[in-house]
Amino acid sequence: MMSRTDHIRLMAKYNKWMNDKLYEAAMTLPGEELIADRKAFFSSILGTLNHLAVGDTMWLKRFATHPANYSALEPVRNLPIPERLDQPLYSDVQSLSNHRRLLDQVITEWARSITDHDLDHVLRYASTKGIVADKNFFCLVMHFFNHQTHHRGQASTLFSQLGVDVGVTDLLALIPNEATV
Repeated sequence: MMSRTDHIRLMAKYNKWMNDKLYEAAMTLPGEELIADRKAFFSSILGTLNHLAVGDTMWLKRFATHPANYSALEPVRNLPIPERLDQPLYSDVQSLSNHRRLLDQVITEWARSITDHDLDHVLRYASTKGIVADKNFFCLVMHFFNHQTHHRGQASTLFSQLGVDVGVTDLLALIPNEATV
């Protein structure tokens, strides 16, 4: 049976796997297709991919305040805090892809460092509107990964509308088989 930390590590693996697929698809498109307003929540493919990086940066910076003081989060501690959820961090897919690889490496290493005990902590943070919240860390980590899945689904739809197949996107592809008794 998988523990909560095993689930988090699986989600980090899924996160990287899916981001690799999306950026591989993005690299096949001309720049004007990536920035075209597709009437999506974050306008374009590049806007959606930027939002994912913004959200991940915000959450990782919040997670860096956990008393466990995760050394794996050191690379994000000095990143500027995005001001808006729709803030374009990068205007080109190659630069954004480089940043994405950094974030995914940090997420993977951080996921390996989390202990079961860490997950029971109540984390205090402030939203982008300054609203303070005190929430269960495990639930926040689950939200972190769910948020990524939600917006990657939007991005994969935008790719599909352009005739670009990103391939299998189901987490099921990464869930290991378990022995039955």
